Amino acid sequence: MNRIRIVRYRTRPEAADENQRLVEKVFAELAAEDPGGLRYATFRLADGVSFVHVVVHEGAEDPLGTSSAFAAFQQGIGDRVTESPEAEEATLVGSYRFGVSGV
Repeated sequence: MNRIRIVRYRTRPEAADENQRLVEKVFAELAAEDPGGLRYATFRLADGVSFVHVVVHEGAEDPLGTSSAFAAFQQGIGDRVTESPEAEEATLVGSYRFGVSGV
């Protein structure tokens, strides 16, 4: 069974670019290591400081949990954000060319 989690947060303006750089490192590591069973997207919203992560993974264990780049991203997140990240489980209602079909 696939699990979907959506995480939203807002960074301090001076920390937004650093946050994006850390997220980009996560994607680079995932591309190099291909953990399988994971679909992951991050969006930086138009305000420049808000981020939304969409994580879809198979099974109970999230492959991001074994990512060293993701661990580095999580370190110090409290110093980068103005509000704590909010994570919610989600259920896919439908998608069109979003890359999460069959969830």
